[in-house]
Amino acid sequence: MADVKDITRDLDKLDSRLDNLEDALAPLLGDIDEISSQLPLLDKAKLFSLAAYSIESLLFSALKLQGADAQNHAVYAELKRVQQYFGKIKAIEEPAGERSTTMNQEAAARILKADLSDNKALSNRLAEKIAEERAKALLKSVEGRKRPADDSAASSADDSKGIKKSKHKHKGKGKGRK
Repeated sequence: MADVKDITRDLDKLDSRLDNLEDALAPLLGDIDEISSQLPLLDKAKLFSLAAYSIESLLFSALKLQGADAQNHAVYAELKRVQQYFGKIKAIEEPAGERSTTMNQEAAARILKADLSDNKALSNRLAEKIAEERAKALLKSVEGRKRPADDSAASSADDSKGIKKSKHKHKGKGKGRK
């Protein structure tokens, strides 16, 4: 009989603590739609993720207390899924160090040349800008190295003067064709 008294006292204490927890969570979980409508999108994602994680972790803890194998339960999979959301949110919050995408500048120049071929004034301005960019790139490469490659220096100098080199040397079938 003495053991039953101890259990009922602990159960009463647990019941009162659960009531306190419900009272503390009532403003958050009771009006979660109203609260989330006032938040920015990223904060809304955080709120829903944290609420889901809180519920799932409580269920996980209850399973552990009951002696069930919580690691192989569906609740554990849900906890991992919500943790992945935390990772996604964190990745969005932190600014990226460097851009991972690059632009193909040669293709962009070809497209602009083709589009501007009718307008001579714009086409000439584009050619000047390309020549300036190539000259800047050449100067940057010269500063980085003691001796730049002869081919790149010659081709850049020819391009800035308006002299075009052909990329295709011969359109013959065999090696010995003249």
